[in-house]
Amino acid sequence: MNIDWSLLIAAIGLALVFEGIPYFLFAERMPRLLTRLAIQPPKFLRFIGLAAIILGLLVISFGRSLSQ
Repeated sequence: MNIDWSLLIAAIGLALVFEGIPYFLFAERMPRLLTRLAIQPPKFLRFIGLAAIILGLLVISFGRSLSQ
């Protein structure tokens, strides 16, 4: 298996950019949102996490199909 390190580093960088956008744009609202998330039941958080994983995989699949 050959790893394209530059692609991996770019993907991690892009993930960090997307993770940082809400904190930059909505700095005042984020503590309230995080507090609301903290009181949610684990089942709900797992569902949100699974939905994010599936959406991410679909986006990756779509992006790869464009480059072929």
